[in-house]
Amino acid sequence: MQDFWFYIKLGFNHVLDLGAYDHILFLAALAVPFSFKKWKQVVILATIFTIAHCISLALSVYETATVDVGLIEFLIPVTIALTALFNIFRVFKEGKSTGIYFQGLATAFFGLIHGFGFSNYFKMLMAEEEEKIGPLLGFATGIEFSQVAIILLILLLAFVIQDMVKVKKRIFIGVTSILILIITIPMLKDTFPY
Repeated sequence: MQDFWFYIKLGFNHVLDLGAYDHILFLAALAVPFSFKKWKQVVILATIFTIAHCISLALSVYETATVDVGLIEFLIPVTIALTALFNIFRVFKEGKSTGIYFQGLATAFFGLIHGFGFSNYFKMLMAEEEEKIGPLLGFATGIEFSQVAIILLILLLAFVIQDMVKVKKRIFIGVTSILILIITIPMLKDTFPY
């Protein structure tokens, strides 16, 4: 049980690590278009992300799949940029929804990419473990708790800015997504594989 708590804390800290803020940026881009009224949808997307993230970790731990780390390190900020660009596109194409299914598929794919980004470190930790399912579930639990906390914080920020400060939703989504994109550009430059 002590190991299970270790992996929950590891998952929690993995997401909330300000030194590796890519996860927080992705969640911010994912949650920005939503409001408290639609909190369930964004939590479902975060859960899809967690599941996909842990699938790629499991594929790595069980040595079923390996991926070029350099490419993954570049693809992680690509997923953030694409999510922010998708938000900006939706602001200008108001009324045209791609639907939750498209977002779910894209989020699952992005979760796989983010999971492979952490897979080498996680695989080293798991080398000493005989039983691997428990640690994977603990890690997934920590990821999910921290993601829900970040999403609720972003929804609260959106509520304050939109409902209390009276900034229009489209402006909030557009400006926040542009800021996320600007923060992501140096990450793209630094990790470009060629």
